[in-house]
Amino acid sequence: MQSRDDVGLEDERSLKGKVMTVATSSTVSRPEDPGASGQIGSESVQVRAQLQLREMILAGELPGGSRIAELSIVEKLGFSRTPIRAALMRLEQEGLIECLPNGGYAVRTFSERDVSEAIELRGTIEGLAARLAAERGVAPVVMSEARECLKLIDEVLGRQSFGDEEFSAYVRLNGQFHVLLGELSGSPFMLRELERVASLPFASPSAFVVVQANSPEARNMLIVAQDQHGQVLEAIERREGARAEAIMREHSRIAQRNLREAVRGQQVAQMPGVRLIRKRS
Repeated sequence: MQSRDDVGLEDERSLKGKVMTVATSSTVSRPEDPGASGQIGSESVQVRAQLQLREMILAGELPGGSRIAELSIVEKLGFSRTPIRAALMRLEQEGLIECLPNGGYAVRTFSERDVSEAIELRGTIEGLAARLAAERGVAPVVMSEARECLKLIDEVLGRQSFGDEEFSAYVRLNGQFHVLLGELSGSPFMLRELERVASLPFASPSAFVVVQANSPEARNMLIVAQDQHGQVLEAIERREGARAEAIMREHSRIAQRNLREAVRGQQVAQMPGVRLIRKRS
């Protein structure tokens, strides 16, 4: 299960300045000797390889439809073949790459509908998590953490200037809040499903937030999203399950709008991974 400290990995790494390259969440540095097992376990090396390979794809370094040359990836990232192969298998499970009939892998492309449905699925599961939290009641300590997270987001949105630093902080805290929402459900199964759906390509809570980065109304849109965060916690505390579920379903519509703007707008420079998404005809 994804830890709270790791929440920001996909999101912060996804920003190069303001460029999104998945991760819910800080840049992962390579070990000096990836083959050594003394300080870093094999699992840790595999995770690092996976994160960096994912970043390469979403940064546009590996175009959609292109075959992934394992040897060149090994040379570029500095890992041995074993963690690279494990990373490729994990990315294939995530749906970011696909197996080729004659062996090897290629970078997938996605229809706009694919991504839209993944976002809708996340909204549906988050809605169910919110409903369960409201109906079953929540652990005070987790609710307190969620409230504190919203307080920090309010502080970021309330700053006089809203530049790269503030934007990156929002992305990180937004990811944390969505993980805490899953924890509020008190269901390990729900947590696993939320983690799984958020790992789908472009389905994480902040996957398209970058689209708002240079918009004149960027802060206003983030304030709307933040207001929905507050509303869902209020509904959960009041044990209003149906309302909590409806708010989170509506919340995902912001991501749907950002998806449309990313695909139809001029967002490639900010978000190179958009090249992997095919426009609807």
